[in-house]
Amino acid sequence: MKTRITDLLGIRFPIIQGGMQWVGRAELASAVSNAGGLGVLTALTQPTADALAQEIVRCRAMTDKPFGVNLTILPSANPPPYAEYLDAIIESGVKVIETAGNSPKEFIEKLKRNGVKIVHKCASVRHALSAERNGVDAVSIDGFECAGHPGEDDVPGLVLIPLAARALKIPVIASGGIADGYGMAAALSLGAEGVNMGTRFCATVEAPLHERIKQRLVGASERDTQLIFRSLRNTARVLKNAVSDEVVATERRPGGCAFEDIRHLVAGRRGHDALQTGEVDAGLVWAGQVVGLIDDIPTCEALLARIVSQCRERLTAAVSLAAA
Repeated sequence: MKTRITDLLGIRFPIIQGGMQWVGRAELASAVSNAGGLGVLTALTQPTADALAQEIVRCRAMTDKPFGVNLTILPSANPPPYAEYLDAIIESGVKVIETAGNSPKEFIEKLKRNGVKIVHKCASVRHALSAERNGVDAVSIDGFECAGHPGEDDVPGLVLIPLAARALKIPVIASGGIADGYGMAAALSLGAEGVNMGTRFCATVEAPLHERIKQRLVGASERDTQLIFRSLRNTARVLKNAVSDEVVATERRPGGCAFEDIRHLVAGRRGHDALQTGEVDAGLVWAGQVVGLIDDIPTCEALLARIVSQCRERLTAAVSLAAA
């Protein structure tokens, strides 16, 4: 499969594993890259920039294929040392970075100077256009179905993908709501030149998650996610569980909700512990509506082979309908 995304990233298939906190580690990233996609390490999963450099070394020992690093830039009263993480990425020789959250504008010149390709993830066309003007190489456009933060516009991928493809000159990657070749074929037909998957890769053999978490994803329906932080205008989609129920109930209390009221529920360490212990109700578990399409736990190699085969079948079928 040849698109501008495969050429840009040096990969066989235009399939990218999204950066996911606690999940984007060497085991998963290397497996996706070995299968022909682009595996992605998550920088802030590592406690320090030095630890990230070590994880990059570990990933490189598991694959000789390209892989990237996600750096999510979020507003914070006490932000992590983003510049140090950026230096670790560059000095380690990684040639693809996925940025998300706030604009990566202040880092773009340095990344370009060191030959690093920049894929910026955003949830609206206006932010995608801004990223293009700032000089990123591709945009990953995140529909409302996605796990994590879908923005505040609530626009699903079926509308957002073609809007972005029409508006941008750089390649568009479809993100959110994609788990199989049917979704990939749809995304390519809508004008995307690749797909980004997060939740689907959580339910693979190589994902560094407890088996009970993976089985919960397999057993979930498309109705088993929940939107939190709506009242704070920082909307996020997670798997429905006891913690997310309590967050939503707190947000709906008369008189409103401040972040301090829910901080103890949404702490990142609680989410990490839930993923590692398999206690699904111990913390937030981030997941998109695509859980409704997940019904097995394959290897990354088997998953990518199946997705590409399905995608080709669906595109061929669509062409045959047009020919008729």
